Amino acid sequence: MRNDARGILPPEPPEPPPQEAPQSRRMTVSADVGASLVVFLVAVPLSLGIAVASGAPLVAGIVAAVVGGIVAGLVGGSMVQVSGPAAGLTIIVADLIATHGWRVTCLITLLAGIVQLSLGAFRIARAALAVSPAVVHGMLAGVGVTIALAQLHIVLGGSPQSSAVANIADLPAQIAHNHTPAVAVGVVTIAIMFCWGRLPALGAFRPAVVPAALVAVGTATAVATLGRWQLETVSLPSSLADAWNGPALPEAGQWHGVFLGVATVAMVASVESLLAAIAVDRMHSGRRVMLDRELCGQGAANVVSGALGGLPVAGVIVRSTTNVRSGGRTPLSTVLHGVWILLFISLFAHVVELIPMAALAGLLVFIGVQMVSVAHLRDLRRHHEAGVYLVSLSGVVFLGLLEGIFLGFALAVVVSLRRLTRVTVTTEESGGRVHVTVHGSLTFLGVPRLAHVLRTVPAGARVDLDLHVDFMDHAAFEAIHAWRVDHERTGGSVDIDEVHEQWYERSTRSSAPATKTAPRGLARWWAPWEMRPGASAEVDPVGLLAAGAREYHASTAGRMRSLMSRLSHGQSPTALFITCADSRVVPNLITASGPGDLFTVRNVGNLVPPPDSRDDDSVGAAVEYAVAVLGVPSIVVCGHSHCGAMKALLEKAHLEPGEADTSHMRRWLAHAAPSLARAGEEVSSALPSPEALRRLSQANVVQQIAHLARHPVVRERLESGQLELTGMYYDLATAQVHLLDSGTGEFTPVRGVGDTAPVPRQAPAGDQLVEESSGASSRPSS
Repeated sequence: MRNDARGILPPEPPEPPPQEAPQSRRMTVSADVGASLVVFLVAVPLSLGIAVASGAPLVAGIVAAVVGGIVAGLVGGSMVQVSGPAAGLTIIVADLIATHGWRVTCLITLLAGIVQLSLGAFRIARAALAVSPAVVHGMLAGVGVTIALAQLHIVLGGSPQSSAVANIADLPAQIAHNHTPAVAVGVVTIAIMFCWGRLPALGAFRPAVVPAALVAVGTATAVATLGRWQLETVSLPSSLADAWNGPALPEAGQWHGVFLGVATVAMVASVESLLAAIAVDRMHSGRRVMLDRELCGQGAANVVSGALGGLPVAGVIVRSTTNVRSGGRTPLSTVLHGVWILLFISLFAHVVELIPMAALAGLLVFIGVQMVSVAHLRDLRRHHEAGVYLVSLSGVVFLGLLEGIFLGFALAVVVSLRRLTRVTVTTEESGGRVHVTVHGSLTFLGVPRLAHVLRTVPAGARVDLDLHVDFMDHAAFEAIHAWRVDHERTGGSVDIDEVHEQWYERSTRSSAPATKTAPRGLARWWAPWEMRPGASAEVDPVGLLAAGAREYHASTAGRMRSLMSRLSHGQSPTALFITCADSRVVPNLITASGPGDLFTVRNVGNLVPPPDSRDDDSVGAAVEYAVAVLGVPSIVVCGHSHCGAMKALLEKAHLEPGEADTSHMRRWLAHAAPSLARAGEEVSSALPSPEALRRLSQANVVQQIAHLARHPVVRERLESGQLELTGMYYDLATAQVHLLDSGTGEFTPVRGVGDTAPVPRQAPAGDQLVEESSGASSRPSS
């Protein structure tokens, strides 16, 4: 059977892609044209503002926006990323212009593009992703703070100083003494940018549909024009041909600084573009980005932009996000937005020249503040990398861009080395035995902590020492061996169990391996076969099963024998766990449960047919057996993201006549039709986008719980308080488990141990969880 878009059946050799229907092509083109117009409206004021912040000619921002849209869109490897002048490069460009002049800066942009083309041609784009995201986000936040501080002086009617520190020191005087019309224009711009996206919908009109930047700059321009305020406005050349001010060679002694500038622009533009492309990939369901091709596209755009006298080009997340949210599906929207900018500037330059410079400054203040992302800081804090972010940010603001990047990168390396050499030693005493567990890389740096813990073990005790280590150097081996000899000499016993490579055992015989080893046995039990050490793509499925069985017998069967011998006399599971047959959902993994804990039912779409259905009795039989015979106190229905069954439901596969080889699936999916109704018309009429799939998958969980509550044996236990029903949702992309709150109808992420950060809320999956027949309520487990 073929592996269709529903993603349910096992894959077979790929078939030629079907030809896109003319109607579908027309819909795609229409969506791209609409999105390109929205992005065009966002890009014009942003491009002018970034040129102002960089100290470059204003037309350079327009040239970069046109070239970024057309060239990067045609050559690049992303379906929806929009490229153009980037705020993250403003400090670099401003410093280059101040040091070398504008024309040499254009040469640097051109040469940086050649470097990017070379990196993409040699297929090493992924190497750019080796830079810690904490450093990148910290750098961008520092750039944002620097931009906001400088442009705030322009909003207040003054002039920016030469450094962020000087801008901070001079800010009180600017606030106290400057109250010109420029201040009013800047304040109006910032206020509209802040409030526009928060305005409620007015009937069918949603303010968020209109770009906030366009509304803010347009309103400020109208106010200044109607009020006849004397303000500095945008000044453009009479034609783009007259504006050309291309690259020039530097003086003999400047080449060192030029090469440093080329490396800096190429690195920052490449990393920012690739990270933005990967981030925007999470927002659409089209082809994933081809990183090497995207880097070539960015390089080609920078070569052309530098040659035409434009700013450096990079992929920008704001315009890319706007493109996706506006319906952009292919690079056509990116290319068209560049065409619209070119036509607009060519035909309506006099309109652009009405824009006050203070309005662009206000726009830049808001953008700069937005670049300090609290969400990024929260995520990094959970990964204990907030320090790297803050050091990078502070370094960029108070010392300079390169200094901030260097400090952040150095701290990231130190943090990584600390993690690689960190060791955790725990002890537990039970049943007259002391259990000592060591996790991590056991080097000489961890010997003092290990020796301290081992010295606390009572003399003569029986000790189980579990070594969960991926590396052990000679100093660590000597410390463990010397303690073992002394402990056994005093009448104690030591049983050493090694989960990974047999470091200790081999060291007592000859020599240990020279390098760190990948985990084996239990340490990699959760990984797919293809990720196991020594896995080969040529192994047939039966061979993989046999290899897995051998691994189980070698590393796990002996440990489980006692447990399974006890369980062989009967089972008493804690829950009936109903989930999808999808191979990516592993119930025991996401619930950290073991043998005997879950009585599991798996089917396509985690469906529970109503009790009056006669099409399939297998689920009903499992429910009756689990509740009436095994007496489970809980039933869990677990859905998941990217569900092929839910995608097929959105595509109305349950209503189509269907082919002979999908008739069973079509009849089965008919049981999920009530879930589509529960999700609402907005979802049922939508294309199978990630958001529509999420809402439908969660609504499906709620609906199946309602079906469960109608089963007589379940209803009886619910009314007596002996049973509870729980909704669960597993997000594959984030490996995050969500639990259903029956009071609000929302799925809330489960926090990890020690995670104190607030969890994000999701939109309700459907109506609140209400029992449909008897009025019995279901309660989520904690």
